[in-house]
This record gives sequence, structure tokens and C-alpha cells, in this order.
Amino acid sequence: MNIITICARGGSAGVPGKNIRTLYGKPLIGWTIEQAFASKVSDQVFVSTDSEAIAQVAREFGAQVPFLRPAELATSTAGKLPVIQHLVEWVEANLGLVNSIIDLDPTSPLRAVADIQACFGMLDSATDVVITGYRSDKNPYFNMVELKDNGFYERVCQPGSEVLSRQSAPAVFAMNASIYAWHRRSLSGSLWDSDRIRLFEMPRERSIDIDHEIDFDLVELMMKKKGVS
Repeated sequence: MNIITICARGGSAGVPGKNIRTLYGKPLIGWTIEQAFASKVSDQVFVSTDSEAIAQVAREFGAQVPFLRPAELATSTAGKLPVIQHLVEWVEANLGLVNSIIDLDPTSPLRAVADIQACFGMLDSATDVVITGYRSDKNPYFNMVELKDNGFYERVCQPGSEVLSRQSAPAVFAMNASIYAWHRRSLSGSLWDSDRIRLFEMPRERSIDIDHEIDFDLVELMMKKKGVS
């Protein structure tokens, strides 16, 4: 089976309670659950959370919450992949084998349903993982620098020939963490274990991740402008 996972921790340093905070008329996580079902990529939508309040809201929107996440997977330093693996292992132990996993971040409500469908479509036999990102306005070949051992700064990536403008630099993308797609066989301990990663490009306006108070205001303004419902 193909499944959609949504990982929503109860604690948040930047915006307390953000996953169930009301955004433009509904809880933040509700937007992502509705997108998951609308994509028709899978009718199995699972939420992993350590919060009973989040679990209750998720169930109200139709998602399955089979357990509350163990404490060791709910810290601010816990990685996302172990959380997804823990959930997939439960599904396989109780419901059957999993073929592919599409993970949606609940703090990225501006994604389009078509974005989810496109990522799933890109997960072919020649691809291990699909990630999403947008064309970065900062470029390591042009205007990003790092401190070297000699105490001076240099560009992060040295171009083969001099780059005089960002437009002429090699294209680079900033991951937006909105959507990930894996085959079950390629769901491993690190995203970068694979060298067969594809990227689906999303526009900047659909790539906003809610991590601070100002992000709520910005996303609500954009939703209002677009007449989202």
C-alpha cells in the first residue's frame, strides 16, 4: 500500500501549539490532512504525534492516529526519519506491507494538491527519494561565503570560471521540507544515503514554512488574497 504520513510534535519553541492553532478558519494541521486526502495518492493518512490534543484534531479531519509517539521520538532534537520509520513499522505490523511513503509537513499549508501528486509521480523505479524546494535567492557560487581555517572568508563553492551575477551562476535550490516521497526500500537512516534523489521545484509562494509568529500573518494574508477555502 501507499501511505501518507504527517509528523506533528506537540512542543514548538517558535510558535507554541502551532500545529493546531487556527489558521484562516481551521487548525493548521487540518489544511495538510485535507490536501492529503484530496491528492488521492493514498486513502491511508497517518499522523504521528506525542500530543493528545493534536491527535484529537487529526482524527476529526479523518486521519488515523494509532498511538501517541514515544517520548524519545518527541524531543526537539529527534530526527524526522526515525519518527516516520517508527510509524511505517507499526503500519506493516498491523495493516500490511507498505510500498511507498509520502510525508507532508503540517507547517507548509500553501502547497498545492498537484504538488503532492507530482512528487508521487516522480517516484519511479530509477528514483529513491523525491524532495521539494524552490530556486534559492542566495547562491554558494556567487554570494554565500564561509569561514576557512585561515580566518578569512571564501565562497562556499568555487565556480569553474568567474561568476559575475547570480543569474549566471549554476542553479541551486533551497529545500522547503514540504513534501518527501520514498519507496519503502529506500526509507533509511539518512536522506542522503541515496544518490538517486530528484527534486520537484515549487514556487517561493508555496514554500513558506510556518516557524515564527510572522509566518502565520504572512500565510493568512496570502490565503486571503488567493481566496483559499
